Amino acid sequence: MVSLFNLEAARLGYSLFPKTKRFVVGVGDLKPSDFDFSLQSLILCRHFVSEISQTDHDFTVNYLINSCGLSPEGAISASKRVKLRSPERADSVLSFLRSHGFSATQISKLIRSRPQLLVGYPEKTLLPKLEFFMSIGISREELAKTFASVPALLDVSLQKRIKPTCLFLGNLLSGKNFVAFLKNGSRIFLEGHSKNLAPNIGILRELGMPQSCISLLLAHFPSCLIRNPENFGKVVDEVKHMGFNPEKSTSAMAIKALCSKSIWNHNCESYKRWGWSEDDVLSAFKRFPHCMTKSEKKIMQVMEFLVNKMGWPARVIAKYPAIVSLSLEERIIPRCSVVKVLMLKGLIKEIENVSLYSVMLPAEKFFLAKFVTGYIDEVPQLLSVYQGKVKVEDV
Repeated sequence: MVSLFNLEAARLGYSLFPKTKRFVVGVGDLKPSDFDFSLQSLILCRHFVSEISQTDHDFTVNYLINSCGLSPEGAISASKRVKLRSPERADSVLSFLRSHGFSATQISKLIRSRPQLLVGYPEKTLLPKLEFFMSIGISREELAKTFASVPALLDVSLQKRIKPTCLFLGNLLSGKNFVAFLKNGSRIFLEGHSKNLAPNIGILRELGMPQSCISLLLAHFPSCLIRNPENFGKVVDEVKHMGFNPEKSTSAMAIKALCSKSIWNHNCESYKRWGWSEDDVLSAFKRFPHCMTKSEKKIMQVMEFLVNKMGWPARVIAKYPAIVSLSLEERIIPRCSVVKVLMLKGLIKEIENVSLYSVMLPAEKFFLAKFVTGYIDEVPQLLSVYQGKVKVEDV
């Protein structure tokens, strides 16, 4: 025990006070004065190291809060992974990020996830990746969003992973679709294209899906294509047995919907709460697969408004499931406000006499021609109601 104690004292004494002779380790050679000196040195050294450590820690936490925008809790957590002793290197890193289009919020997200970046050299690690992506048409703004959202890209090899994956994707995506893909699918670079992406695209090609549909799925729903190929194959088989035509884009949407089983189950329950049967759900899905990819909140809001506030039967909506994807504020409420006014004025007797399809789905010019222009003499304020300038109860 004494030997171990003196070894520790010797180690600290030698590293911090190089001009002091090395402490004697042998127990038999120790004198009381030597022991007292060793003990005092050990206490002094530990106190000194503790003060240095605390000073560095306080500086790091303050810098993370004041210069990087982290919360106190986030700064304390991040300080466990990086220690700053001066601001120079960290300041140069922040300056580099700002000069390459990273906003304060994006910098904060990046540093919170990868605080070690503050003591690194982004000119050597990050810049080559930024320059490569910009060379294939990705803007600085999109790149800043991507790296802030997926900081793990900082750890991915440019030569071994990013370039080969981009070469593979380049044969599948146009420039515009590649930008869309980068917004949603940049995580593919973390595992590369060979593991899941390439095999799953092979499954779609065997199914007979054209390149345009594959590109649609890859650009907008890439998470589907990085699933385990065995599981992905089961989803594709299910879509096929439901009767979807693989040559049409609806098959890609159906794959997207069935890849998210938890969302599918929640949405089934949501529709059934409004009286839809299992057959109603499947029928609506086959008409418009996107109705099963909406959030439970959106479904409930649309059904609540159309059924409870307007009076359309819930099962009528199952015939036109595309309505669930329409904007409540920009399309559904303005058009229904016009219908409400016409009903209050007696120009429409009952809601059952109004086709839900004719109100919700036609382009604006056709809706206006049928429900606004045709009644403008009887209700001069009707256009203002549609535009939200006049409330229904004020007409």
